[in-house]
Amino acid sequence: MKRRARTPRVKRVGLIGLGLMGAAFAQRLRAAGWEVIGFDLAPTCQQRARKLGVDLARDNAAVFALCDRVLLSLPTLRETKMVLREARHDLRPGQLLLDTTTGEPEQTVAIHRRLAALGVRYLDTTISGNSEQVAAGDDVLTMVGGDADAFAATRGLLRVLTSRVRHVGPAGSGARMKLVTNLVLGLNRAVLAEGLCFAEKLGFTRRAALEVLVASKAYSAIMDTKGEKMVREDFTPQARLSQHLKDVRLMVRAARAAQFKLPFTHVHRQLLEAAERAGLGALDNSALIKVLAGGKAR
Repeated sequence: MKRRARTPRVKRVGLIGLGLMGAAFAQRLRAAGWEVIGFDLAPTCQQRARKLGVDLARDNAAVFALCDRVLLSLPTLRETKMVLREARHDLRPGQLLLDTTTGEPEQTVAIHRRLAALGVRYLDTTISGNSEQVAAGDDVLTMVGGDADAFAATRGLLRVLTSRVRHVGPAGSGARMKLVTNLVLGLNRAVLAEGLCFAEKLGFTRRAALEVLVASKAYSAIMDTKGEKMVREDFTPQARLSQHLKDVRLMVRAARAAQFKLPFTHVHRQLLEAAERAGLGALDNSALIKVLAGGKAR
């Protein structure tokens, strides 16, 4: 694509990573009138993004060359580092990067320091919600770590992506808080799956059990987002099981560094690893119920 002169009057943002969450971001931004210049290596992601109105750049570096604000929506920080290496000649003072990747907090801090030396502002911008919730404009929270002035400069953009935005501390804080929220969410999901399977063994249908759980003091919001998927065994991904396993491994490493034990999370990791071995990694994270129902984790 041809380069265009940058103008501060255009609401323009770069978006690298056009998978499930990246596509949800693109949908929100385009609906709010933003010009989105994006890139993804996967042809299927490119096709979907084009249909959403994203202008596709020729590569990652072109996105940085054209945009003063760039959103990163990548699987791991390894991809973030690769993208930054590719774009190193197009990084410039005053540029603002919002990285939504769930990654190792210490690596996030290291990236912040390297970019700060170049005058580039970097915010670890983690999302507590799945791609379907973001696309629908549901009540989703963004947790941001980094400099307060950089956060203030991008608050308007962030409010387009999710309904609630919170600055949780200096660089690395968004990544750390995401591990905390994902730990609680993941265990909620696993407990729901176990409860529904237990109910089946006691002679109830999953649907009957879910209806009672929703009406009882055992209710949690995870039942609204994952209960029906578990009942119908519709594991079309909102967030992939393998991605949550990656996050759980990050939790275990962070806890080890903090000299803290996570007994429930260790069991959860074993279940997720069993699910991945069973070929369920690309499915929605609610597919964990298949392992519990089939006893494959033993």
